[in-house]
Amino acid sequence: MTGTVMITDADSDSGIALVRRFASDTGANFILCGNPGGERMQAALSACRSAGVRTMATDASLCSPAAVDAVLQEALERLGPVTVLIHNRRCAAPIRVEDGEEAAFLRMLDAHAKSAFVCTQAVGRQMAEAGTGSIVFASSIHAEKPTGSSFAYSVSQGAIKMLAKEAALTLGRSGVRVNTIEMGPVEGDDERFRSDVATQYRDYRFKVPNAELGSWEDLAACALFLASSEARYVNGADLRLDGGFVLHYLDHKMKRGQQHREG
Repeated sequence: MTGTVMITDADSDSGIALVRRFASDTGANFILCGNPGGERMQAALSACRSAGVRTMATDASLCSPAAVDAVLQEALERLGPVTVLIHNRRCAAPIRVEDGEEAAFLRMLDAHAKSAFVCTQAVGRQMAEAGTGSIVFASSIHAEKPTGSSFAYSVSQGAIKMLAKEAALTLGRSGVRVNTIEMGPVEGDDERFRSDVATQYRDYRFKVPNAELGSWEDLAACALFLASSEARYVNGADLRLDGGFVLHYLDHKMKRGQQHREG
């Protein structure tokens, strides 16, 4: 894989896993979006240095078309054109339909859906000109399944799901593929989506048929496939990466260890 890979929230747990996998396997250059001076960004930059690839870290606003265009122009001069965009945002906050504040709702839409639109539009233009490229949205099963705790997060993921399909249809005519990974539960999601309404994250580990949660490394491996030439005929797809979590419906069928059965 040649060119430049742009990864948003590169200083998050998911972002660092993505950077490490792409840096070690592709040899591409990187635009890393996040806090350039933060300790976690240093971990991402270190992975790039170890792989011997060139990088550019930026904290430009992903909701500002002018800011994103400026980043892409600088990257074009320093690193080369963007060939892969991984839109990776995982921020969630409790907000209920019945009494959630409008400002909090709009912040969530900005963080996910608006930044996805702005980045897709800007990067898509560059890719369409080149006649090639891959955009991967690291999204969530909550594009389809309510969280019970943060309706705004679910709404934003649903918006990204349809944005990806619209972009796949239009950008696909220029050789650009657009796909979505709907990530299922990882360690800590029971706290992240704690709810006084829904019970889906109660004993959530055992609602995965094989009783094993996913990891950010699983996300990175899936994104690498979708960005590669091996996925040349995959466009407009939603790849559910949840181990079968959303299929669960019988608690007494859950795969528990002996200690959990006795408890």
